[in-house]
Amino acid sequence: MLFENLKNLRKAKGLSQEELAQKLNVVRQTISKWEKGTSVPDSEMLIKIAEELDTSVNILLGETVTPDESAELRAIAAKLEILNEQFSKRNEHRRKVWRIVFITLGTAAILLFIMGFDTMLRLQGHIDALVSFPVQEGVIGGADGPTSIIITRNPSYGRIFIGAAIASVIAAIGIYRTKKN
Repeated sequence: MLFENLKNLRKAKGLSQEELAQKLNVVRQTISKWEKGTSVPDSEMLIKIAEELDTSVNILLGETVTPDESAELRAIAAKLEILNEQFSKRNEHRRKVWRIVFITLGTAAILLFIMGFDTMLRLQGHIDALVSFPVQEGVIGGADGPTSIIITRNPSYGRIFIGAAIASVIAAIGIYRTKKN
């Protein structure tokens, strides 16, 4: 009875054999022997054990003590709560970082649209005052309006618009998916 009760009370208190041995000023092997029933503590030590385990000597010696599963479950629940909190903080940080990335991408896409429209309009001769970046261009066969052919060394403006459209769609989806729940 003593060995079972000692082990159950020690575990319910959340102590290892080593920790209980330190509190009682004995070696861990002594606690192990008591719990296996191969050795028995003297009366003075029984009183010290009862005090450390917050119980009575009667319970240590005779009354059966069942393991307190609720204490073990509470300890596990506390550890899980800490892990869940850490996981939640890490996910929130990742969500914020990705949101910033998608907002930046969306801003870049808008700037690409503006640059593309500005350049397209400037090439058509509608806006001469707004120059976003230098364009080397030439006209074949005279500049008589609808029949003029404009030659430029800049990349295709269609690619700019396609890239900007794809980036803006990705950014919009990303911003929506990273919103706070």
